[in-house]
Amino acid sequence: MAAAPAADAEFLMRDTTSHPPAYAPGYKTSVLRSPRNSLISLQNSLSEVTAPVFRADELGALDHDLLMNGAKGGLPIGERLIVHGHVRDQLGRPVKNALVEVWQCNASGRYRHKKDQYIGAIDPNFGGCGRMLTDENGYYYFRTIKPGPYPWRNRINDWRPAHIHFALSGDGWAQRLITQMYFEGDPLIASCPILRSVPSEEQIRGLIALQDLAAFIPLDSRAYRFDIVLRGRRATLFENLVQGNVA
Repeated sequence: MAAAPAADAEFLMRDTTSHPPAYAPGYKTSVLRSPRNSLISLQNSLSEVTAPVFRADELGALDHDLLMNGAKGGLPIGERLIVHGHVRDQLGRPVKNALVEVWQCNASGRYRHKKDQYIGAIDPNFGGCGRMLTDENGYYYFRTIKPGPYPWRNRINDWRPAHIHFALSGDGWAQRLITQMYFEGDPLIASCPILRSVPSEEQIRGLIALQDLAAFIPLDSRAYRFDIVLRGRRATLFENLVQGNVA
C-alpha cells in the first residue's frame, strides 16, 4: 500500500523515450544545441525536489486573459478561444498551485518581439503572453486568440503549425516542463520538422489540444482542452497492519 509522498520525496526517473531526441537533424537548430555526450542520471538533491512557491496575489488580475492584458485601445484581432485543462503528475495526482506560463504569436503569425521580422501584421492590442496558477484540482484556464501559422528558416518552405508555448513550474524543479500545444485538425502538424522528431504518434497526440464543444461560450469563444502530465514523486511504501493487531 502506498502513502502520499513526502514533500521532499524524490521524483520518478525521467522517461527519456517519451521525449524527442536532443539531436534531430531535420530540426536544424538541434544540431548545435544537442549534447555530444550521453546524459548522466543523478540522485535527486534539494535542488531538484524543491521549487519556488507562488501566491495568487503575486499575479495580476488580467494575467490569465490574453484578450485583455495587452489591449491598448481595442480588442485583439482573431478567433477568440478558451484553453483549459488539468495538470497532473504521471501517477494521476493533481499538481496544485503550479505556475502555468504561456506565450504565442498573434493571429497573423507574428510575435510581439523586436527580432521577429515576419511580414505578418503587428497587433497593437495583443501582448501574446500570460500566466496563471492551477487550483486545488490542478485545473487551469485562460482566454486568448488563435495564433496563426508562420514560415521559419529551417528548410525551404517550412511552416510552423499554429501553437501556444507552455512553461510549467510544479512542486520541484524536476517537474519543470517547457512544451508546445497544437490544435486538432491542423494540416501543418504532419509536416512540421519539430513534431516529426517526436518518437511516436501517441506522443504527438498528447501535444494536440482537442476541441471541447461543451466549454464553448455561445456567440463568443470556442474552447480547446489540453491536459498536461508532469513527473510524479515516489510514494512511501508501508505494510498493512495484520488484522487483529493493535497499532
